[in-house]
Amino acid sequence: MLKRGEAISIALGGSIALAAGIGIGRFVYTPILPPMVEALGLTKSMAGLIASANFLGYLVGALGAAMPMLPGSRRLWLLGALAVSALTTAAMGLTQALPAFLILRFVGGVASAFALVLASAVVLEHLAESDHAGLSSLHFGGVGIGIAASAVLVATMLRATATWQSLWLASGILSLVAMLVVAVLLRDQSRPPPRRIGPAARTDKRALARIIVAYGLVGFGYVITATFLVAIVRSTSAIRPLEPVIWVVFGLAIVPSSAFWRRISIPLGVPKAFALACLTEATGVAVSVSQQGKVAVFLAAILVGGTFVSLMALGMERARGLAAGDSRRVLAWMTSAFGLGQIVGPAFAGMIADRFGTFTVPSIVAAVALTLAAGLAIR
Repeated sequence: MLKRGEAISIALGGSIALAAGIGIGRFVYTPILPPMVEALGLTKSMAGLIASANFLGYLVGALGAAMPMLPGSRRLWLLGALAVSALTTAAMGLTQALPAFLILRFVGGVASAFALVLASAVVLEHLAESDHAGLSSLHFGGVGIGIAASAVLVATMLRATATWQSLWLASGILSLVAMLVVAVLLRDQSRPPPRRIGPAARTDKRALARIIVAYGLVGFGYVITATFLVAIVRSTSAIRPLEPVIWVVFGLAIVPSSAFWRRISIPLGVPKAFALACLTEATGVAVSVSQQGKVAVFLAAILVGGTFVSLMALGMERARGLAAGDSRRVLAWMTSAFGLGQIVGPAFAGMIADRFGTFTVPSIVAAVALTLAAGLAIR
């Protein structure tokens, strides 16, 4: 059994892995998008297509990570995924061609999914076996740390009149540094699973199917706001001065959220906590487009940022509890559903926004999807 210090080291390593692979690898696109759009004349549909390419890669990566015979060490696969994520992030600053953007974001999405599935499988298994499951909040909080760190980096460089290309390069370098830290902190002392005594555990297939569908709806529901929030702020004159800080607020709201929602889940149970978080996030998504004041946009950033990673954690915890067998495969199925929702969201939002000139309609559809996810979770 791991000592508490060793458990903290593993959870921190997983946290930094998610900070690099997800917080930066996936979400740095959001604060860099506005200067890219202005410099290159990208339409909202193009911006949404680039985001969807990343999510398509995320889906493919999740399916790949589910392979039962994935050869070699999970730790080496994780470090390789983080390296690919960092390199594709940096390479975004070396081209101006849309096809190249699509390829780089697709490959980066594959790497992000591998990072999430493998880091979560390693960390959650070790924490569960050593009776330190509460440290999973530290692990999932890494997404917020990565978002906040990259948001501060981008805001600081934009204040110094940096180009959008240099923003991508700097973000890639930051990811590489994070990968080196993960290599030091995270060890995967994997061993064969213990032999079962008595009847084998059975998978509750219907309940598992419901949580997988709900997880996919969450992927669709959060991603429109998470992708276009900074663009929404920039396009609204009354709140445009908030552009440098709104993504920092979004990321900081994530950091304590996993611990908060985990505490909520103790008296309510995971399904009800998941449903409540869905409804909270739906409120944030709706507020992001229904109001244009400073209070409203900060509230939207806090409500969406303060729930979507927690929903990832609660959803994975629920799925692991319902399924018997290899947790990596179950986490990969969940990640695939989440990725499918993410693919549809940005492309749908970009096309509708180009047609109507606003993100209001797709955001309301996203809020409805989150409400449906809440209903599936507590059924």
